[in-house]
Amino acid sequence: MVGQQFINQLQGHPWFELTWLGASERSAGKTYADAANWAQDGSIPDDIARRIVSAAKPTDDAPKLVFSAMDASVAGEIEQAFAKAGRVVVSNSRNHRMFDDVPLLVPEVNADHLRLIETQRSQRGWSGAILTNPNCSTVTMTLGLAPLKPFGIEKIMAATLQAISGAGYPGLPSVDIVANVIPYIGGEEEKMQSETQKILGDLVDGGLRNLAAPVSAHCNRVQVVDGHTVCVSVALKEKPGVEALIEAFQSFEGVPQQRQLPTAPKHPVHVLSGKSRPQPRRDAMTEGGMAVCVGRVRECSILDYKFVVLGHNTIRGAAGAAVLNAELLKVEGWLD
Repeated sequence: MVGQQFINQLQGHPWFELTWLGASERSAGKTYADAANWAQDGSIPDDIARRIVSAAKPTDDAPKLVFSAMDASVAGEIEQAFAKAGRVVVSNSRNHRMFDDVPLLVPEVNADHLRLIETQRSQRGWSGAILTNPNCSTVTMTLGLAPLKPFGIEKIMAATLQAISGAGYPGLPSVDIVANVIPYIGGEEEKMQSETQKILGDLVDGGLRNLAAPVSAHCNRVQVVDGHTVCVSVALKEKPGVEALIEAFQSFEGVPQQRQLPTAPKHPVHVLSGKSRPQPRRDAMTEGGMAVCVGRVRECSILDYKFVVLGHNTIRGAAGAAVLNAELLKVEGWLD
C-alpha cells in the first residue's frame, strides 16, 4: 500500500523522477503491472505499469535516491547495503528508526536532526545514508504536539483509532474488522511511545537528548479505510489556556513551509471548529493528505489539555512524509 502511494506521490514531481523499481527475487524481471496487486484508486500510470522490476540490490542502474517501503523482515540488510553503496535511502520501514545515528524525521518538527547523518557516515564508513520517517500514527501525533513544545511538555496520553489501510494489503479479514474495533496492533504502542520521545527531543553536542516526558498510548484498529485519529491528553509546564493553544496550532510552521518545499502543506496543522470534527472521511485529505487536522481543543480534568488530531496514514503518515523528507535532504544539500 505504501509502495503504491509512493508511485502516486512521485507522479509529476518537480524535482524527482521515478526511474527504478526494486522488489523481491520473485518479482524481479516482471513488469510492475504483473508484479503488483494495484489497490489504489484509478489505474497504474502507463509508464510505471510497463516498467521492469529489478531485484532490490544496489546495482549500477539503481539511482542515488531510494525510497524504501519494504517489510521490516527484509528491510534492514537491504537498506544498509544501499547506504554502503553510496545511495541515500529514505525509509518508511521501522528497522533503523531508533538507531542513535539515524534521523527519525518530521521536517516541520525536527529538521535539525538531519545533522545526525554526519555522525552516521563517520561511525559506519558509509558514503550514502539512511533517513527514516516515523510510524504513521506517530507522525500525526507529533505534528499535533510540536506546537505545544514551547509550553513545556511533561506527560502525554493518547488513544488511536487507526484505519485498516495501515495494516497493508490484503490487510485484515473482513470477519474481524467489519462492524468491529480491534484494541490491539502489534508493536504500535511501543513505537508511538519511543518514537515520539526521539522526534520531540533535542540535538545536543551532536547527539540526541530525547524528550523526558513519559508517553502512554492505546492503539485500536477501526473500520475506516484511510485516516488515523488520535485522542491526546497532555500535561504542560506552563498553563497558557485553550485560546493560546489554538493560536499555537494555527501559527505553527517549519522549514518545509519556510522553504516552500513542493510536497509541504501550506499549513501543517489545521484547527477545525466544529464539535464533531475532525473526521477521517471528511478531513483526511486536507491539503492533499499532507496536513493534519486538530479539533476539540479543551481542558482536561486529569492532565491539563486534550484534543483530537487526524492525519492521512499512507500519505502524511508514510509515502508523502518520505517524499517531503527527500525534498528537505535536497534543499539542505545532502543529495549533492
